Amino acid sequence: MKEKTDKILTLVLLGLSIVASILAVLFALGSDPKHIMQGITELGNSNSVAFDIAFWMLVILIGVALCAIVVFLCKKLFARFREEKGYLKKFLILVIVIVALLVVSFLLANGNDVSAALLDKHGLSVGASKLIGAACILVYIIVIGAALSILVTEVMPKSNKKK
Repeated sequence: MKEKTDKILTLVLLGLSIVASILAVLFALGSDPKHIMQGITELGNSNSVAFDIAFWMLVILIGVALCAIVVFLCKKLFARFREEKGYLKKFLILVIVIVALLVVSFLLANGNDVSAALLDKHGLSVGASKLIGAACILVYIIVIGAALSILVTEVMPKSNKKK
């Protein structure tokens, strides 16, 4: 029964995505490239109806996909908590480390990471600049951590074999 439900759901999502793709292509072919944004904002335009339908179908599909990801992730996570005794502790440590990295990167950002010209051009505040800087610092920390973990995993087996 579960396999039939999965197949039906897959076919429905596939059908919706095909219809949304067709409507998006029709919109793109019927629009003048110079006036695409104007065509989107005009409600009386026949192309805008196709675009609206395709856009909302896309939003619904993304929402369904995100809900499915969250539900199946939680289901798998709670099953793993029940099966493995030490997994909850490892998971909580991972969450604490991620939150600590977020806090450290936010504290290291100074708010001058984006030039004043760009802030004025896009109407951003210093707080937004600080968030952008924190995101960049977080990426740097994660990339350095990944590189170090690769080096450690490559060096450790060789050092264990020598003994």
